[in-house]
Amino acid sequence: MYVPPHEVLEQATEVGEKKANLSVRDMAVRGFLSASLLGYATALAFYASALTEMPLVGALVFPAGFVMLSLLGLELVTGNFALLFLPAFQRRITAAQLLRNWLAVYLAHIVGGLFLAYLVYVAWTHNGSRLDDPWVKLLVAAAEKKTLAYAQMGAQGLWVAFVKAILCNWMVTLASFLAFTSRDTTGKVVAMWLPIFTFFALGFEHSVVNLFLIPAGMLMGAPLTVADWWFWNQIPVTVGNIVGGALFTAGALYWTYGSPQGKP
Repeated sequence: MYVPPHEVLEQATEVGEKKANLSVRDMAVRGFLSASLLGYATALAFYASALTEMPLVGALVFPAGFVMLSLLGLELVTGNFALLFLPAFQRRITAAQLLRNWLAVYLAHIVGGLFLAYLVYVAWTHNGSRLDDPWVKLLVAAAEKKTLAYAQMGAQGLWVAFVKAILCNWMVTLASFLAFTSRDTTGKVVAMWLPIFTFFALGFEHSVVNLFLIPAGMLMGAPLTVADWWFWNQIPVTVGNIVGGALFTAGALYWTYGSPQGKP
């Protein structure tokens, strides 16, 4: 059953309000699981891309992670960059509640991303003894591209990472909202799959994916420092993800469908 946009906004606002009122424990556990599931999906995408030598195959399977965490009702901070703005716009939650959710979930994502990065490193490389598999090399190259390539560009590299992050989370948060357009599981899966496939296929920047991808690449031999990771990618990408979700999804949809004039 199809749900019209004005009802989607109402559901999304209610969900955002509930997320803001979760306990820190629930935010942390659900954030840890979300980052881990996205790490699984990222590893699967790189494995499929290397095995088939077709990057679009990797992009096609990557949305599995987002679907799993969404159907389980877990916490994904990039989705919350839009979902929590809706009740904040309407003063149904405070700025402190919004920041509390973002911080708790983001910190849990760091733990989940690092945890899965280590496990995949052990599994793929036999604890560092085998680094020549094509999926390992592909992941290492991606980690370098997401950091050192930007560093070589200087300030322009930060701008490129920021813009790619805006474009990414415009799609990711759209997937969060499209999940509300259907009342059955199949419809939700299809609706979410499309924008997630789009952002990954186009090579845009997702802060939670990078919390797995870049440290996994470092463990597997990418010549990066923690400073390289955070300065040239994680920080500008996180800021860009906030802008993309809050402005182009939550803001734009609320302005047209959330106002009294936008409702039927």
